[in-house]
Amino acid sequence: MHNFFSDTQTKPSRAMLETVFSAEVGDEQRGEDKTVKELEARVADLLGKEAAVFMPSGTMCNEIAINLHCRPGDDVICAHQSHIIVAEGGGPAALSGVMIHALATEDGTFDADAVGAAVNPKSRYAPNSRLVSFEQTVNLAGGVVWPLEKLAAAAEVAKAHGLATHMDGARLMNAAVASGRPAKHHAAQMDSVWIDFTKGLGTPFGAVLAGSADFIERAWSVKQRWGGAMRQSGTMAAMCLYALDHNVDRLADDHALAASIAERLTGMAGIKLVIQPATNILIFDLSEDGPDADQVARDLAKHNVQVSVFGEWRLRAVTHLDVGPADGDAFVEAIGAVL
Repeated sequence: MHNFFSDTQTKPSRAMLETVFSAEVGDEQRGEDKTVKELEARVADLLGKEAAVFMPSGTMCNEIAINLHCRPGDDVICAHQSHIIVAEGGGPAALSGVMIHALATEDGTFDADAVGAAVNPKSRYAPNSRLVSFEQTVNLAGGVVWPLEKLAAAAEVAKAHGLATHMDGARLMNAAVASGRPAKHHAAQMDSVWIDFTKGLGTPFGAVLAGSADFIERAWSVKQRWGGAMRQSGTMAAMCLYALDHNVDRLADDHALAASIAERLTGMAGIKLVIQPATNILIFDLSEDGPDADQVARDLAKHNVQVSVFGEWRLRAVTHLDVGPADGDAFVEAIGAVL
């Protein structure tokens, strides 16, 4: 199977799994797991923050950050296609009682003026604007990387209005590799930020949330309350450490493969639009005079190719460490056969 459904489909390599056998573990809740503590220290340094905490998932990182930055009734400003809106089960409302102020954007990024215009005036009639959330990279826009200057300007306006800033860094390492700028530069204006290990970094588990020492201490309290505290989780943190050592620089290979596939799909009969991938996410629209996305996805599966459906005519393919050039060739051949 040539699995382009998502970069979440990766399976741990034998070398990654073997790190578990030598991991020094202990009770994470008591601060006794040395492997977890090493991972947290490395990620905090990587992101330029004082402290970090190991989490089961990126969604938990987002939801805990929102819970800590906001009070019930507050307003969170973010792009309309953000993960916290489309893929977290209404978590901001259900868990923290906050409202979402969704900004209409073309590519998931917004400028300083948009932030300023979105901040509600102080009034007992309006929710209190409290947090601006940035997604790096922008999943539903095709892995778009926020330009650092645009990101900094938007964050500065948020700070000027007294708002906190948060970064959903599910694919932050893709942005760092694609831009050639360290992850800490992308996170510099963020009060909280996290990276995911289950996307392009290839682990089966885990994310790490970073921020100030006080913020992380409070994050631990919510993690405990929501059932995210673990025991000998160094068995999982060891795989994350392996990913940092071996799977970051190679993200460039995923980006190159996505670009290669996009080039070959452009102009192909039956395809209306190919959004040029900035990183490892390729989105393309089918011509409306042919089969729709659901039908094409089913037909591709018969050719042992998996993609994800993102609309009536839109498909998404994501490159990752478990697919290579030969899989890309099979993907393009299958699309040609189906269309």
